[in-house]
Amino acid sequence: MKRIVLISLPMGLLLIGCEGLVPEDPQSLLIPTLHRSEIVGFLAGLGTTFAALPDLMAMLRRRSSEGMNPRMAGIMGIFQILWVYYGLLIVSRPVILWNLVAIVINALTVTAYFRFKKKQS
Repeated sequence: MKRIVLISLPMGLLLIGCEGLVPEDPQSLLIPTLHRSEIVGFLAGLGTTFAALPDLMAMLRRRSSEGMNPRMAGIMGIFQILWVYYGLLIVSRPVILWNLVAIVINALTVTAYFRFKKKQS
């Protein structure tokens, strides 16, 4: 867990002084009309976001954290948060939505890992 904090700290420092990177038109994120590029983005995000779900389901079925690497999940989590921020900057609903879902799946995977790791010890 300390390593995850040590990795995420420098990433957070990169954002200091980036006040000008806030989305200029956040209301456009809520417009109900979808462009073709957003539909493609939603479909692409569906596949990449749920690619990690089989590992989570297998770990839950086995009730074991065997074969799972928490560092990988920590690194993925950091970059998923950056993808959400990027999605806000470019005002892309697919990027924001799918990476929020991916963060939840990743958090569930890490939670299950630590829960089963504790029981195995």
